[in-house]
Amino acid sequence: MELSISSRLLNISSSSTAAATATATAAATSLLKSKPSFHYRHTSTPLLPLKHSLSPLTLKQMNNNNSQSTLSCSSLPQSNAAPAPTSPSAASGRIGEVDRVTKETNVWVKINLDGTGVANSTTSIPFLDHMLDQLASHGLFDVHVKATGDIHIDDHHTNEDVALALGTALLQSLGDRKGINRFGDFSALLDEALVHVSLDLSGRPHLSYGLNIPTSRVGTYDTQLVEHFFQSLVNTSGMTLHIRQLAGKNSHHIIEATFKAFARALRQATEYDPRRLGTIPSSKGVLSRS
Repeated sequence: MELSISSRLLNISSSSTAAATATATAAATSLLKSKPSFHYRHTSTPLLPLKHSLSPLTLKQMNNNNSQSTLSCSSLPQSNAAPAPTSPSAASGRIGEVDRVTKETNVWVKINLDGTGVANSTTSIPFLDHMLDQLASHGLFDVHVKATGDIHIDDHHTNEDVALALGTALLQSLGDRKGINRFGDFSALLDEALVHVSLDLSGRPHLSYGLNIPTSRVGTYDTQLVEHFFQSLVNTSGMTLHIRQLAGKNSHHIIEATFKAFARALRQATEYDPRRLGTIPSSKGVLSRS
């Protein structure tokens, strides 16, 4: 009797299990065949429920993504801090600036040896302004000169003091003269005129002048003032300067060729020699006026 009941219960249990399995299989098959009723939202970032807090792993991944996005934009700064300022010497070049005030003249000069040829000179002596333009243009110096003087007497004092101030500004801009070529040599021509200039930024002032200008004036400019200009510049800059006229008949051409040759020779002398590696170009180890 007991055996018969147990067998019957076993059969009922097996039948129930089989029926439940069949029902589950049918439901799963029905779900697979049916189309999903939810929709996808197209977005570049995953949507997270506001009620859920972000896990540490999710935060780390988001931080990494933000960091990579910042680095991929080369135009964006690496930090919010302001960039370090460029040193004045590197940005503006070797500059000398001088104010010279006497009872006869008032002169301001500024020169940048590492300029681009900017010329801005007003001396009340038109021909001298023209020559200072040659110095800037052919030397690639930025030359600024403002001068007033007793030109109602003559141009002598203004011509002289402009040269004295220019030589002092040149001395300032050269500094200790480390790494420069020191020597410059150039021949410039203008039509029939040919002038050779050789100079040494030695710290020892000397002028050897060999121009033969045939007329006493070019316009209103006294041609004797050419030699006086270079002598004054040599005295304050500490330069050894040789000027030789090789050919020429026209006074304007001879003087302009001289300033052009001087500009190019000075440019050579003040430019850097990369092989010197910043050392002073002297076997004594010093270049100065003393």
